[in-house]
Amino acid sequence: MQTLQIILNIFNFAVLALLLAYYLITNLQWYNYSLGRVLFKHHKQKWHFFYFLLPIIVTLLLLVTLPIKYSAIAVSIGLCAIYIPAFILWIKGLDKKLVFTGRVKRYFLLIIIFISLSSLSYYFYNDLDSKVSLVLCFFLYIFSIFLSVFLSHIIESILFQGYKNRAKRKIESLENLVIIAITGSFGKTSMKNFVAEILSEKYRVYRTQKSVNTLKGLVADINANVSGNIDIYVAEAGARARGDIDSIARLLNPQYAVIGKVGSAHIEYFKTKENTLKTKLELLDSKRLIKAFMHKDNEIKKDYISQDFRENISKIITYPPPDSIKNIESTLSFTKFSMLLDSKWVDFETKILGRFNVDNIAVAALLGFYLGLDSKSLQRAVASLKPVEHRLQRIDAGGKIILDDSFNGNLDGMLEALRLASLHNGRKVIITPGLIECDEASNIALAKRINEVFDLAIITGSLNAALLDSKISKPQKIIMKDKGEMQEILAAHLKSGDLVLFANDAPSFI
Repeated sequence: MQTLQIILNIFNFAVLALLLAYYLITNLQWYNYSLGRVLFKHHKQKWHFFYFLLPIIVTLLLLVTLPIKYSAIAVSIGLCAIYIPAFILWIKGLDKKLVFTGRVKRYFLLIIIFISLSSLSYYFYNDLDSKVSLVLCFFLYIFSIFLSVFLSHIIESILFQGYKNRAKRKIESLENLVIIAITGSFGKTSMKNFVAEILSEKYRVYRTQKSVNTLKGLVADINANVSGNIDIYVAEAGARARGDIDSIARLLNPQYAVIGKVGSAHIEYFKTKENTLKTKLELLDSKRLIKAFMHKDNEIKKDYISQDFRENISKIITYPPPDSIKNIESTLSFTKFSMLLDSKWVDFETKILGRFNVDNIAVAALLGFYLGLDSKSLQRAVASLKPVEHRLQRIDAGGKIILDDSFNGNLDGMLEALRLASLHNGRKVIITPGLIECDEASNIALAKRINEVFDLAIITGSLNAALLDSKISKPQKIIMKDKGEMQEILAAHLKSGDLVLFANDAPSFI
């Protein structure tokens, strides 16, 4: 009987520790393995209580309050009847599930080792009549979770330093490789794609894939994909804190930098627009910088730039240059504009939608011009630009116009998407969680414009639901608490002739 009780306790503690470890590593992966962000920046803090703290508290209470001979059975019933089913439902409800990368596998190897050691120590050195011994053993399993996180961080830091050094050596060995680095509060991925596609008219170009823009992502990308078979490497640089872009700039040492418009996106990380701009200007921290293209709306001061690289301020060119863009026409089908290049007006037309993309295309064309493309090549390249997936991408399906702007999370971009939607003569529907990582005023401004344009507003997620619900008054509203309801709601409310705007998207953990 005593052996069975020991085995049952080991089973309970081991299973609970594994599930808690799974929860923790999933959240760490979402937030770029920053424990601080998981603890203090998480958009659903209640999950931490229900799926992490509460199981520990309940287990501890059962161990302390019940007689030892009954506590193991009670914990097993609680695990099997309540926590495990709830945990499985939580995983099934996630649209961004845990990806078993090398890092995650190494973490689970550590946790399994420590759980095994905890189980062996409990099996051979337990005091069956002592609740104190039982509780201490339980905490040993819980401690294993955090010890695994700590050791995993050390191991990954050591491994990453090796990967980083290898990437730096590779960049330094490719002496003829031209590197273009792009940052900004928004539009980075679009600019990266436009630059790469335009320069492909003349050069062999490789760009970072999808939205890879962190130091770790770029290191992995360089080691895996950059080679002597390319002429130009176009990289995207993102940040969550001061110093993030400096690290990228010192790795890449780009010859060309593009610093897009800086706004209130990610304001929760940088606190002020000035701090955001200072961080973006870290892209100038390059020993090889030839030219930097800076959006005209960014106001910079000399002391915003690192002292070691202040001479690079003379290499900044604002874009679009003053009075260099005219005749802008932006519709649901195309965008047209004229741009002054080498004292001549050049007409451009593209299937890329949105007035703000005129600036993004203009800087890509400007880069192409500086790197030797003539006006005819630039016109041809701009005309053939492909819409960036999920960024104001038009899709015609089932008699409806779909504007997929689900990867756009800034106010200016969303307001432009709303302006385009307003050009549609039929019924207009918006599906949005509002603005993430932005201030309340931005969401109020968004709600005001939704009132003016749309017939039906479907609000997703809980983060901004109360605010948007209180501010959106004119159109019919649907508050969608579970993204799993999306297909059913759309089937019930959409009809042929509608325009449907997916404005921003938020994973289920937001």
